[in-house]
Amino acid sequence: MESLGHFNYWLAIVIIMIGFYGVIAKKNLIKQAIALGLFQTGVFLFYVSMGVVRTREGIAGVAPIWTDIEKTGPFDNPLPHVLMLTAIVVSVSTLAVAIAIIVNIKREYGTIEEDEILDANMRTEAEDRARRSARGRAPSNQGSAKRGSAIAAPTTVAGAQE
Repeated sequence: MESLGHFNYWLAIVIIMIGFYGVIAKKNLIKQAIALGLFQTGVFLFYVSMGVVRTREGIAGVAPIWTDIEKTGPFDNPLPHVLMLTAIVVSVSTLAVAIAIIVNIKREYGTIEEDEILDANMRTEAEDRARRSARGRAPSNQGSAKRGSAIAAPTTVAGAQE
């Protein structure tokens, strides 16, 4: 029965692990972003649960307002709640930026699947290497000046005599 007293902590751990699994195992970028949000929600629940104060008798604390402390009993710690409000704002901003980046990736690659994006990126890099190596091979009749020689061979102007 004691483990049910820590239900919020167990729930937070389960939510964090589900979110972590989604970020690691899923290849769809939208699913990864949603899993990251789930992970962050578990962290919020964990920290807010730590801010709740209970007495030995199991009486929960109250909001820390200016009242007579003897009449109200223990009060909850407001610091984790305030920090999590800030973290929620950061979480929403992070998710918005992630969705914007995913939209740009969809426009560029035509997919949001991680494997397909990596394959397309590998093909593009291979094509770039092939183009660079084709440009690096100059025909033999152009001499060494075209391939990076600092001193070009002297040329004569038509009609000029020395």
